[in-house]
Amino acid sequence: MVRRIFLIAAATIGMVATPLAAQMSESPSLKFLKAIRERDGNTATELVTAQGKAVLNARDDRGDGAIHIVAARRDAQYLRFLAGNGADVDLPNFKGDTALIIAARLGFDDGVETLLRAGAQVDKTNRAGETPLIVAVQQRQMATIKLLAEHGANPDKTDNATGRSARDYAKRDARGPEMIKLMDAARTARPKAEVAGPKF
Repeated sequence: MVRRIFLIAAATIGMVATPLAAQMSESPSLKFLKAIRERDGNTATELVTAQGKAVLNARDDRGDGAIHIVAARRDAQYLRFLAGNGADVDLPNFKGDTALIIAARLGFDDGVETLLRAGAQVDKTNRAGETPLIVAVQQRQMATIKLLAEHGANPDKTDNATGRSARDYAKRDARGPEMIKLMDAARTARPKAEVAGPKF
């Protein structure tokens, strides 16, 4: 009986102590990613002020950084916060996806615009060799296709998986002629010289 009471008491102490120990050992990077997920702006700002790029570019066990998390939830406000504080806008996750690829796939055009203005590489590929323009074509994101093309996306850059380009994928789609027209018209209309760099 005494042994049973002891074991119950030990288990109860363990249940209380474990979360406390985990909280105490949680790194600034994990705290930052948690704050971003929970939209805790005060904590996120405090950690950026104290830790800078060490937390801004931290990634979780799936390879996602704060920049991927906010792009995936179409959060323009937090995306501007991260880009404005110097987060790596071309940071890849474990699949090689950048925030721009995620935003392009979702048709999150405010995010696409924010990332491009912050200096994101318009043709940076993931591990499959897919560019933001390729994924936008695959998802039929018409406005995104136009936006990427206006910023110089190459419709003829091929991926690794099939050797196809954005133009090739468009040709296989019922809306292909419309997509190709958007890509070509936007590239033709681009000024020959553009000022690069962040615009906030």
